[in-house]
Amino acid sequence: MIRDNRRIDPETGEVRQGAGKTAEQPSPAAPAEAPRPDDGVSAQLAERTADLQRLQAEYSNYRKRVERDRVVVREQAVANVLAELLPVLDDIGRARDHGELTGGFAKVSEALESAVGKLGLSAFGTKGEAFDPTVHEALMHSYSAEVTEPTCVEILQPGYRLGERVLRPARVAVAEPEEPSQGSASETGEAGEAAADPEDN
Repeated sequence: MIRDNRRIDPETGEVRQGAGKTAEQPSPAAPAEAPRPDDGVSAQLAERTADLQRLQAEYSNYRKRVERDRVVVREQAVANVLAELLPVLDDIGRARDHGELTGGFAKVSEALESAVGKLGLSAFGTKGEAFDPTVHEALMHSYSAEVTEPTCVEILQPGYRLGERVLRPARVAVAEPEEPSQGSASETGEAGEAAADPEDN
């Protein structure tokens, strides 16, 4: 069967009715809606994220703790070595006080003192400073009218610090102010003797 689908009738030259129309095509189906993530998946994702954050915080705390422990161990090791060298430094100090620190021994002692100084060791204890029981050890005690508070009047052995840590307290002789009762008693005795003299005359 042959159909003439021409729009213009070749015989009459008129436009044919209904010509050029094509069969109606079915409209394309609407795209299917994308599936929504299930609530269970969202909960699992949130839980895994929280676990990861917690693990990261624990690891950060672990690193800080290890670094802090490493510093403490290093400081303790340095303190132990320097504590063993304190008697040597005492001998050097005594030799210097007696004028025996000369020649090559003087250079060696200077190098040693410089080395321990770089490690943070410092001596303390000065004649005339106030007595502090946290850093001074009193080996001798006396009274003096020349002081107004417990004072280190003599340094028997210097103390040493490593940073803020006291490795050895300074051993000192301490003088305290004279007690008021001592002074008043002596004054009373002198006054009594002066009063007794006129009666004897």
